[in-house]
Amino acid sequence: MNLPPMNQAFVLHFGEMGSRWGINRTVGQIYALLFLSPEPLCADQIVDALEISRSNVSISLRELMAWNLVLLKHLPDDRRDFFTTPEDVWQILRTLAEERKKREVDPTLTVLREILLQEAATPAERHAQKRMGEMHRLIGQLTTWYDDVKGLETSRLAALLSMGRKITRLVETSGKVVSFARSRSRPVRE
Repeated sequence: MNLPPMNQAFVLHFGEMGSRWGINRTVGQIYALLFLSPEPLCADQIVDALEISRSNVSISLRELMAWNLVLLKHLPDDRRDFFTTPEDVWQILRTLAEERKKREVDPTLTVLREILLQEAATPAERHAQKRMGEMHRLIGQLTTWYDDVKGLETSRLAALLSMGRKITRLVETSGKVVSFARSRSRPVRE
């Protein structure tokens, strides 16, 4: 690899992590290279930097484009395609979350919904259906939460994340307030 040691360490790590994230090593390395690059790179520059085949670069770039993680750029007086990543890491996070939801969560919810609509014939199926119903409700709640959070402005989302465990105190406090308000609004029986 023809990269400075710091960049090479990051690119190699992203390649290794790629397999844990469900992408191949080359896709991870190319993404890391594009993320670190101060200017858009063409396929030939990626081939030279990572010392991988041109066909592997082309296939990997198509996969990254399918995930909406790289942007195609054209430079004046150059007919080649150049690639880069969004500058905003929050946009990258949002794109990753949305793509994973579309590819993993939504199909799971669909399958669970279809199974839950079926008539359970045996006690084992009723038990399984009950468990799948619990899973469906949990994933549904997470999806609703995600839909609420994804629309937040970056500054508000960053503030929410920075709260960490402090958010539990807010939830506990608001729960007590709601509980207190409900008890105060009940009519008194005489």
